[in-house]
Amino acid sequence: MLVDESNVGSSVRTAGRGLDWLRLREFLSGAETGRELIEMVVYAGLPPAIPLWQEERDKKNKFIHWLRSNGFMAITKDGAPAEEGHYKANVDVMMAIDALELSVEMQPEVIILVTGDADFAYLATKLRRRGIRVEVASVTENLGNVLKSAANAVIDLAPLFRTFDLMLVAEAPTPPARRKRP
Repeated sequence: MLVDESNVGSSVRTAGRGLDWLRLREFLSGAETGRELIEMVVYAGLPPAIPLWQEERDKKNKFIHWLRSNGFMAITKDGAPAEEGHYKANVDVMMAIDALELSVEMQPEVIILVTGDADFAYLATKLRRRGIRVEVASVTENLGNVLKSAANAVIDLAPLFRTFDLMLVAEAPTPPARRKRP
């Protein structure tokens, strides 16, 4: 399982929910699925390593530490300042390279891409050409049609999001920025 953390986080925030990462992993690969999880890799961009972003960077690093402490493999990339109040830390290329490398080295039967980003459609096609079943897990309304048609199957995360706690207004994250896609 390869997770675009920014994309998933954006979907959850749009739904006004909090995300239970342990429940997400269980939903996608638990005993009910009949699958054996090799690894759940979460790709996350970090706010820039500059004083203006230090508080947000510290929060993100705590989250990354929590992921790693709970059995997730977390891959991070330092972001760079973008337009005012935003930063950019595209991890898409890293995720795509790792998926292709995984397809050659481990030859898994299934790869689940946890993202709705249509930029991953070509990756899905390449993996399928290698005989790997590609499933995309996303909220269907946030899923690009190109990615949807490139995958073997789509797992709608909306029912799972409904089981997460509603965030109170005081708890809702109000980061000064979020990663913006080109």
